Amino acid sequence: MRILHVSDCYLPRLGGIEVQVGDLIRMQREADHEVEVATATPGEPLPGVHRIVAKLPFDLPVHPFGVGHLLRLMRARHPDVVHVHTGAVSPFAWMGVRAAVRLGLPVVVTVHSMWDPVTRGVYRGLRLLFEWHRWGLVGTAVSEAAALPIRAVAGRRVPVHVVSNGLDVSGWRSPDPARQEPRGGSGGSGGPDGVDGVDGGAVHVVAVGRLAPRKQPVRLLRLLKEARAQVPQETPLRATIVGDGPARAQMERYLRANGMSGWVSMPGRYSRERIRELLASADVFVAPAPRESFGLAALEARAAGVPVVARAQSGVADFVRPGKEGLLGRSFEDLVASVARLARDRELRESIAAHNRETEPVRSSWPAVLQGFEECYEQARVGRG
Repeated sequence: MRILHVSDCYLPRLGGIEVQVGDLIRMQREADHEVEVATATPGEPLPGVHRIVAKLPFDLPVHPFGVGHLLRLMRARHPDVVHVHTGAVSPFAWMGVRAAVRLGLPVVVTVHSMWDPVTRGVYRGLRLLFEWHRWGLVGTAVSEAAALPIRAVAGRRVPVHVVSNGLDVSGWRSPDPARQEPRGGSGGSGGPDGVDGVDGGAVHVVAVGRLAPRKQPVRLLRLLKEARAQVPQETPLRATIVGDGPARAQMERYLRANGMSGWVSMPGRYSRERIRELLASADVFVAPAPRESFGLAALEARAAGVPVVARAQSGVADFVRPGKEGLLGRSFEDLVASVARLARDRELRESIAAHNRETEPVRSSWPAVLQGFEECYEQARVGRG
């Protein structure tokens, strides 16, 4: 099958959509599909990557004449299906939708974000203006939580399926079935994060993600602080927050002001390999963002055997069930209580970890994801046929 992906953002940018689309293209090529991508992201030439780039401030991934460029590309490449990837606002991606619809090509649109009330209002207005719900689109979302607001706006004319983000599940498992103990470092460091004076046997809480204001990272620090207050002092606790972003300075000020620098580490951005190593020493993974459309980092932790604490309203609930793969909460206070409970209850922690190691999140494995998209492609082709 000839597949053309259209995405505002693509490699070499590194973000959730960019990495996921890059992995999807790689897996589809390994499955013998002819796969190309059109993007407005500048970068070095790559095989099968068409960069439709305009010279705009800050390298914004948009092109004022994108529809014309995409029309010419689609006429030249003759794809069997056009797979468009959007976030909350993705002007270049929607140019790809318009170009494909004009040419009568089957279109699948994957929404990678959670539509908030403002976004829903925008798309309702665009539906009235352009009647995009009549274009014969097939939609997908990365979780049930993300699909609900899309279905409410799109109506019955646009089927919206849930196709999970993909993960090489086996690649996140520890080579040793037994959990690895946190590794002490030289000179009094307590682990791979290098926090001075930390007990190597402490309960290790880990979070991974971009330190952006919309992710509310300072609330994560407050969560850790309040959870520490609910755990007996004789139970040592340490935390590692991996990632970087504009909220880092504010978070560092909070740590200093609240005397948390001795047990909370912020080592910056890690590669996937280093995150795997970190998860091998983790006891609890926290994904507190209330509007998480999927939670790939949480899935990686779950695949690595780590109990996950997350919001019940987020996409993480698709692969974490309370008491099975982790604990879910509907409020900030619930999350605090869940982290504290796991820190106090070693038996519960270890039973969830054993379950996570012994069972795979099958819906997120690449064979299941590829099959899900192929079914969507076929539905779009039949609708156009």
